[in-house]
Amino acid sequence: MQATHDNLRSHIKSTGGGNIFGIIKRRSVNAFFLFVIILITSTNLRAQEQFVEPPARLLTTFPFKQLSGGVILLKGLFANFPDTLNFILDTGSGGISLDSATVDHFGVVPTPSEMTILGIAGIRKVSFLYNQKLKLPGLTVDSLNFHINDYEILSSVYGIKIDGIIGYSLLNRYIFRLDYDSSKAHIYTNGRMKYPRGGWLYEPILRTLPVQEARIKDAVTINSRFLFDIGAGLCMLLSSDFIADSNFLNKKRILYSKEAEGVGGKIDMKMTVIKEIKLGPYRFRNVPVFIFDDNYNITQYPYLGGLIGNDLLRRFNIILNYARKEFYLTPNSHYNDLFDYAYAGIELYFIDGKVVLGDVAVGSPAELAGLMEGDVVIGINNNITQNLQQYKQALQVPGEKIKMIVSRQGDLMQFEFKIKSIF
Repeated sequence: MQATHDNLRSHIKSTGGGNIFGIIKRRSVNAFFLFVIILITSTNLRAQEQFVEPPARLLTTFPFKQLSGGVILLKGLFANFPDTLNFILDTGSGGISLDSATVDHFGVVPTPSEMTILGIAGIRKVSFLYNQKLKLPGLTVDSLNFHINDYEILSSVYGIKIDGIIGYSLLNRYIFRLDYDSSKAHIYTNGRMKYPRGGWLYEPILRTLPVQEARIKDAVTINSRFLFDIGAGLCMLLSSDFIADSNFLNKKRILYSKEAEGVGGKIDMKMTVIKEIKLGPYRFRNVPVFIFDDNYNITQYPYLGGLIGNDLLRRFNIILNYARKEFYLTPNSHYNDLFDYAYAGIELYFIDGKVVLGDVAVGSPAELAGLMEGDVVIGINNNITQNLQQYKQALQVPGEKIKMIVSRQGDLMQFEFKIKSIF
């Protein structure tokens, strides 16, 4: 009997610390800690439920207009002025801006600054109008700092007064849904957003300007980063440094001269076609691209190879969710639209109520026909409306025969040529 009690005490010591209540105490402690863990977990879950991001709420819907290359034009009001202004929506802009002529018209005085902006043709200092309002249909946005720039060239390119550019300063405050099928913009509060089926979610590198990875193929296949730029009316722009260092282009490619325009002025470029662009799961073959000497390194090579523009991106309905760093693209009715392979070798500008020929590329169909820079266009193929967009569309049909009547130093002259295809 004594031996049995000794064995029991030994067992109690080994399990409870000296008496039988040690077993009960240890189990109680374990139960207590389990209870605490459950309590903490439940508390955390309740806290998470309390801080769940609210759903995005639709604020306004309004129509937009597409300019050449799919560039989006929005209508808005600046501050308390009653004039309706034209703004380009541009993910390639790091701020928000007004045209200097528009500012002069309103008689407001901007504040000089040491800040510079970088455009396709140069660098310039800018002034600001601080803490101003922008009124879009159904939405007023305050506390915006507008920098001032000269958009005379953009106005002449599109044949409509361009009063400003809307970029990151506004885009980062809301969720923008751009529907190219209906030509409507939908603006939501930041919050949980249920994306539609049938598209693809992209997670761009997004500080101020969105950078998206893509795969391009021609002589070689390259994965690189590109600026996601809905303000650029082209499919893709590549720097000549990128082309040279990568040996990307097929040696048989023909490079066609072209004058291009952007913030900062005009610049000479080359255009050609590459075999493929793959953006996420979407592939586009035989894509027109522009190549230029990036003297001011706006593409930040070698960090970027160039940019993807809206003549490609307009083939998707796009949701821009800057707060979540998410862009959602859904193929739309324009997904299979033909690319623009037409090449006439001339640029058209709307200046002082007239359509005027800009640069005429050497060796181009227009130059061989005898057209010259500065010729004033009276009509194209019996169209004498002076509608710049219609004239540009007439020059976008490869193989089309063109009859152009121009005024040169007061004399009416007719020229005929055939639109060439770069593909």
